Amino acid sequence: MTRVLLICGAGASSGFMANAIRKAGKKRGMEMSVQARSESQLSEYLNEIDVLLIGPHLKYMEDELKEKTSDYSIKISVIPQNIYGTLDGNKACDLIASLLE
Repeated sequence: MTRVLLICGAGASSGFMANAIRKAGKKRGMEMSVQARSESQLSEYLNEIDVLLIGPHLKYMEDELKEKTSDYSIKISVIPQNIYGTLDGNKACDLIASLLE
């Protein structure tokens, strides 16, 4: 079971993205849980996640977030705007799969 955390500013827009990923992942038979939270809640989840996806509007925080997660074996990526903006769950699942390779 892959545990995915999506973060954005307040956790609202990432909720829609998380839902799209869950639906697409289920259709593809991917074993994963996907949660959406505010960036400020990240430290509460560091021991519980395998993949951290960052909303494109938080790209400026990528280095800081990589530093925060460096003591954990967490794969991290910024979600490209074309995936996030269209809520493309399939392409997001592709991104998750590529991170886990």
